[in-house]
Amino acid sequence: MYSFINDYSEGAHPRILDAFYKLNLEQNIGYGEDAYSLRAKEAIKAHIKNNEVDIHFIAGGTQTNLLVVSSFLRPHECVISVETGHINTHETGAIEATGHKVVVVADREGKLTPEHLEKAIKQHTDEHMVKPGMVYISNSTELGTIYTRSELMAIRNMCNSHGLILFLDGARLGSALTCNSNDLGLLDLAQLTDVFTIGGTKNGALLGEALVIVKDELKEDFRYLIKQRGAMMAKGFVLGLQFEELFRDNLYFELASHANKMAKVIATTIIECGYDFYARPSTNQLFPILPNKLLKELSKEFGFIVIDKLDDNNSVVRLVTSWATSTESVEQLCRFIKEHK
Repeated sequence: MYSFINDYSEGAHPRILDAFYKLNLEQNIGYGEDAYSLRAKEAIKAHIKNNEVDIHFIAGGTQTNLLVVSSFLRPHECVISVETGHINTHETGAIEATGHKVVVVADREGKLTPEHLEKAIKQHTDEHMVKPGMVYISNSTELGTIYTRSELMAIRNMCNSHGLILFLDGARLGSALTCNSNDLGLLDLAQLTDVFTIGGTKNGALLGEALVIVKDELKEDFRYLIKQRGAMMAKGFVLGLQFEELFRDNLYFELASHANKMAKVIATTIIECGYDFYARPSTNQLFPILPNKLLKELSKEFGFIVIDKLDDNNSVVRLVTSWATSTESVEQLCRFIKEHK
């Protein structure tokens, strides 16, 4: 059975594994102050074209989100997220466990809109409620959609008007930045957000997220906060080495492009077979609406997740491609869908 359940089922790109093998018996400074981590930070800064940002490598996405929200908000402040946001749906209340409420608003295809954001702000007006302090968005979103530059600018302007920190979760940033409809780059993110992440776990690394802090006021003593939250790895070079390889050249973007390319082939087949999508296909996450009869047969040969049962006959499923998804597996899936339509 071939899995299209997620984009982190495989290990790591061979170049990373080869680099690990070569350094295996090499001795390195601990806690992210090694040469690999330093070179990785410089490589990312070169792609961002901003030498003033602070970069920290964290093992996982949930830990990174928890760290950012808990570090940058005062005790009485909250973070605003769309209902489908990862911090609201798939992090076991990690944010609330730090004492910060996640205020949830409606989304449009997984995306936050200025209108929904403004409504949430106006609903929290005095000391009897939590005070909005941060806005959380992800790119790509939990529905595989992306923000355009104009959409991100509109949210940025709202944050500026109300003194809110803008945090962009980039667990699948590579896929967002390399899809056909994208008009954003890393340089734009460094100009339009206060803090954002570059996901490695879901794009060729064994594990790891690069946390990029743009706003100067958020940088002070952050390594203390990383350590306090248990997020500072003794073998920090394990993270640094991976990001050095991913950003040594365009490998990071090549891997994401491959995942998008594989997803597009599947999306084209689904459309040709007359099926619709719950959210517009843009990146490596697809949410087709398929007959339950087809899904019953499909589940015998392929792994996927049923997101929602629309009615007695149809369900929304999630199909995810990765940097390692093979052309052969995609061809098999497409052939199966065509033969059972």
